[in-house]
Amino acid sequence: MTPLRIIIGTTASGKERLALAVAQRLGGEIISVDSMKVYRGLDIATAKAGAEERATVRHHCLDLVEPTESFSAADFVREAEAAIAAIRARGAVPVLSGGTAFYYKALLEGLFDGPAADPALRAELEARAAEQGTEALHNDLEKADPAAAAKIHPSDLRRIIRALEVLHLTGQGISASQTQWREFHHPDREVRAASFFAQPRHPFIMVRLVRSRDDIHSRVAERIRRMAGLGLEEEARRVWENRETIMRTPLQAVGYKEFFPYFAGESTWDDAVEKLRLGTNRLVRSQDTWFRKFPAHEVIFEPDTSTDRAADDLVAGVFRL
Repeated sequence: MTPLRIIIGTTASGKERLALAVAQRLGGEIISVDSMKVYRGLDIATAKAGAEERATVRHHCLDLVEPTESFSAADFVREAEAAIAAIRARGAVPVLSGGTAFYYKALLEGLFDGPAADPALRAELEARAAEQGTEALHNDLEKADPAAAAKIHPSDLRRIIRALEVLHLTGQGISASQTQWREFHHPDREVRAASFFAQPRHPFIMVRLVRSRDDIHSRVAERIRRMAGLGLEEEARRVWENRETIMRTPLQAVGYKEFFPYFAGESTWDDAVEKLRLGTNRLVRSQDTWFRKFPAHEVIFEPDTSTDRAADDLVAGVFRL
């Protein structure tokens, strides 16, 4: 079975550009592993691959749902698995790249299965939601499993029903059932890299892009300037204007929430840009915390490192067919 070629790295590390170059050389197709790029219309802040990149190399797991629709790690695994099977069936190489560490863990280790669906119970809950509103079900969940309720948007009926279903069928909240993920959500706890992907669901070869802190900070600043020129303000304003219907995940994404006080007249544009810079750097640190624990070959990038040269080295080295 063809191993997955995986390129991880923090925001602004250049991982997507390297993945594109690697895929071109290997005859591969790219699977995006990014929890924000699944949403249609959220293109600039997420640095989503554009028409030119997609015309050059086939991309998967982009633009899957509207920002008003819920999307979970389980949904990603289903889409990614289908893409991997289709790519392999075409005799191509799956090349994965993105910054959502949890999605990698879900794909390579699997997710909490939980009890089978109960159609009668679901129908009853759906009927109650239609009569009393989705928030009534969310209130019930908040009383029974506040940890789960805190992670689920009050209008996300599908996930609310699943959480209530698990509670009814198992007698415990879904948050308690998902103990194997607890460790992953607490980066302050010591986690050995060897504990990740010990028995992966797919064979894989993983590399991690490494840049100095100063280089990453410089690239983050340049990334924000470039996004501003492409229309970031207009994209963020659309999210702000539709905040009552947009799901919590995109609503809280770096690149949008920092501008909300500006749109509300409570801060200046410069304040918003500075908040975005700081927020992006915090995201970089969080991603780096997790990616350093992944079993990956390190690829050291200096500011003048050529993407083409790095891709050539990878294809001739650890990524060779």
